[in-house]
Amino acid sequence: MDCIETELAEIDALLEGIDTHPDAHPHDRQMIRAELTCERAALKFRPRQKNPAWATGEVGFGIISLLLPQSAPWRGDAIAARLAAIPCFLTETRALIGEGPVPAGWAERAGIEASAMSLFLREDICRHEAWRDAWASPAATAADALTAFADSLAGLPDADPACGKDHLNLLLREMHMLDGTADDMMQGARSAFDRCARELEELAQEIDPKTTWQDQIAALSSDHPAHTDDVPATYRHWDATARDAAEAHDLVTPERDYQLDYRSFPKCFQRVAKDMYFLFYRSPPALNPGQGSVYWIMPSADLAAHNTSMVKAIHAVHHGSVGHHTQNARARAAGAKMGRIAATDCSMGLAFQGALTLVEGWACHVEDLMMEAEGFYSPAEKLLLKSFERRNAASVLVDLGLHTTVWTQAECERFYAEDAGFAPARVHGEVIRNSIFPTSRATYWLGVEGIRALRRRWTGSTRDFHDRLLSFGHVPLRIVEAEMVAANELTD
Repeated sequence: MDCIETELAEIDALLEGIDTHPDAHPHDRQMIRAELTCERAALKFRPRQKNPAWATGEVGFGIISLLLPQSAPWRGDAIAARLAAIPCFLTETRALIGEGPVPAGWAERAGIEASAMSLFLREDICRHEAWRDAWASPAATAADALTAFADSLAGLPDADPACGKDHLNLLLREMHMLDGTADDMMQGARSAFDRCARELEELAQEIDPKTTWQDQIAALSSDHPAHTDDVPATYRHWDATARDAAEAHDLVTPERDYQLDYRSFPKCFQRVAKDMYFLFYRSPPALNPGQGSVYWIMPSADLAAHNTSMVKAIHAVHHGSVGHHTQNARARAAGAKMGRIAATDCSMGLAFQGALTLVEGWACHVEDLMMEAEGFYSPAEKLLLKSFERRNAASVLVDLGLHTTVWTQAECERFYAEDAGFAPARVHGEVIRNSIFPTSRATYWLGVEGIRALRRRWTGSTRDFHDRLLSFGHVPLRIVEAEMVAANELTD
């Protein structure tokens, strides 16, 4: 428990000094104060150090992050040191967890990740181009420690993963700087979920009265590259097309100088990526971004996984081109340091969760924004986007419903599978993710709604609004709104 008590003391000291720090940007003060306040509260009743999935996530990220292209030239000694530190880290974490109750989903996720990392260290890390024989012994010892850690979790009593209404409202109010309570937001999300269901039916009727919207969306998977060798060119084509369309229709200024390199997924990472938090696109290190980012194309024997509609909406728009990629490039010029670094990808998500309303809000908003580029999406693809909106509203209901104990985990899974139409293979893992990261999944829909509200009040052009929005970097939308109001850029 010493590390938790030490961290609490350090947080108190930081909170005392943040307002008087001479070099702190006002946005930095706001975000750091919010993050520290929420972390202090969490440490007192659900410290991350007692979540076994936190430990396996840190182990995985600690090694893999040093093997990614953005970390080149490879620091062999640092990788060897991290491998050697894994057994002690896991032993100390296991002692903190003790024999008390742990949410079963957290232990399950930890076991899956431990197995994946153990296999990676035993068989696949040696395929990396930076491999050194000196890593072999510490990698094998670390793999054994991961297996032992996973085995030790068997039989632990289950615990309720809900953070509770009070803590949930603290996160919404302080970290995300949102008005209203979790109950208010669930009510709004329920209305949106029901509205989207009606609109899906209406749109489907307009396209083909004889075919359900579900079947029309399913049919989109048949449009895909003819050969595996054609897949990378498909990603690059739609990335370039999205940038051109956004610029031609004056929607936003796309990033063109900071490159995005679409590459086939390396064999050394293919197996570990299936079970770890391993993103095909990561925010570049804000303070050391280099000249561009890498976008991994996940391997799949089923070419339908690379169908045109998903490549356009998710890969080319949401993550690449005008989505996260343009957003991350703009963030490097933000005035506040937090605006530059908050969305850096870490072991289990963003460095600072408070940025999510703008980070994920933007990426989801820009999917819909591209509907204003005439001809970019087909009618059926617009149907797909409406299903995404409905899915995001559903995630608010599960995220907030689970943590306010309105719904049990079983009820959340049933809702995702039966009402929201999530893929069956995704449902269980999605609910576990919701349980570990309260409010994070809700911010996708809440962020889009917030951006739409600001846009309705904006007094200038569409392109100017989006460029101004992105100029703040990775901050809560409330900070953006306050700055826009101060600059007389919004109507009342």
